[in-house]
Amino acid sequence: MSAPAPSPLAIVDAEPLPRQEEVLTDAALAFVAELHRRFTPRRDELLARRAERRAEIARTSTLDFLPETAAIRADDSWKVAPAPAALNDRRVEITGPTDRKMTINALNSGARVWLADFEDASAPTWENVVHGQLNLIAAYTRTIDFTDPGSGKSYALRPAEELATVVMRPRGWHLDERHLVDADGRAVPGALVDFGLYFFHNAQRLLDLGKGPYFYLPKTESHLEARLWNDVFVFAQEYVGIPQGTVRATVLIETITAAYEMEEILYELRDHAAGLNAGRWDYLFSIVKNFRDGGARFVLPDRNAVTMTAPFMRAYTELLVRTCHKRGAHAIGGMAAFIPSRRDAEVNKVAFEKVRADKDREANDGFDGSWVAHPDLVPIALESFDRVLGDKPNQKDRLREDVHVEAADLIAVDSLEAKPTYAGLVNAVQVGIRYIEAWLRGLGAVAIFNLMEDAATAEISRSQIWQWINAGVEFENGDRATPELARKVAAEELDAIRKEIGEEAFAAGHWQEAHDLLLRVSLDEDYADFLTLPAYEQLRG
Repeated sequence: MSAPAPSPLAIVDAEPLPRQEEVLTDAALAFVAELHRRFTPRRDELLARRAERRAEIARTSTLDFLPETAAIRADDSWKVAPAPAALNDRRVEITGPTDRKMTINALNSGARVWLADFEDASAPTWENVVHGQLNLIAAYTRTIDFTDPGSGKSYALRPAEELATVVMRPRGWHLDERHLVDADGRAVPGALVDFGLYFFHNAQRLLDLGKGPYFYLPKTESHLEARLWNDVFVFAQEYVGIPQGTVRATVLIETITAAYEMEEILYELRDHAAGLNAGRWDYLFSIVKNFRDGGARFVLPDRNAVTMTAPFMRAYTELLVRTCHKRGAHAIGGMAAFIPSRRDAEVNKVAFEKVRADKDREANDGFDGSWVAHPDLVPIALESFDRVLGDKPNQKDRLREDVHVEAADLIAVDSLEAKPTYAGLVNAVQVGIRYIEAWLRGLGAVAIFNLMEDAATAEISRSQIWQWINAGVEFENGDRATPELARKVAAEELDAIRKEIGEEAFAAGHWQEAHDLLLRVSLDEDYADFLTLPAYEQLRG
């Protein structure tokens, strides 16, 4: 007997948007409804499993490679599917949200890949969700343009052969889309909404353009979550009638638990795997989240003191390169978040040198590509990778068999000599309030102190405040991290912002709301799994 027809999905609590009918077609929503019916129950089970695993880490304060998957790691015979031509050279990738201006600028940037982001660089307002899809459709049909209302400057796409290949990032498994519900009033997971709408409208169109539906998978915590994505891909390809293996997925290894399952994650996705990516802020956030009961040896210093050359971060990145190349996958490095100043050449000179050194390190370590947040950084990163790669599309032939990482190396946080500072607390509060305020206005990628920040920044900022208070950290000036100190610093920052931008702009923003939310998630005894969950309840639109 055939499966019952999927329950129709309803759009709730959302004002109609211009041209939304082009995205939210009956056929597209039927596809999303079927994804929801088939896969949301397993998503729910895996979220429950995350909580169980966290409880186990709280009990043991350790992690190890999985004994039950040792045979997969030991089997040298398997490889991931060969990369398609459009995704074989990934030496520089630019990241950013899918608003119209960013869509054009990212595609035109000279980067090989654009990470089109529906996740951490995009606040999930209904307008951002729907219009982001509309902008990508318009980009593929070359019907997109943009004129800046302030400057009058016009933006249009370059010739097709000059455009970046798009790799789209849907929301993580933990987030629901409250505006799209089934017949029982149950919200559809945001991951399935973002993936489903994009795949349904663009999979065949991308094949016709000589590319394909390519994805970045965020916040993955285990190989079982990768298996769920693989099953989604198999079903989706069958549903729209394109060949199995057309989808390619790059998994962000941005949780500490996933770092112990890199080979297994590639194995689960092997017919659809493109590579793995090494991030920083979400990875550190995950360490704090999982080892928050682990005592002083897991207390991180200021986030900017934890560079990718820290011993436990180096163990993670080198293991990632070795794992990827052993299995024929791309290893993609981390973000250069600097935003060039139009007014201060000296600031740019210092920052560009840091970016160049970071990209040189990645290229020399064996990475096949890396991320930048701004088009002006594309040439710098290109130079670093061109010097190592030359005419080769990647360096997967560098197997890095010299790398040997033990389980304990990945969580050797106490190998760092740096300590938390009072300035670090102030910065965490400053950046946290400023980012959350912008997010509540619908902006997910925000320039703060010459850095492009996204939701991962707010997560590590509030996590550090929480960790330092709960660990009773004493700063170099003699102050102890307490709720009272955090409140004092936050009040001072709010007052400074009011003076900086003026009463009118302050009143028009969400500053008090952002202040209160940051303190709530930083001071609550019960650590919130994700800042974006309570923040989403306060997000308008």
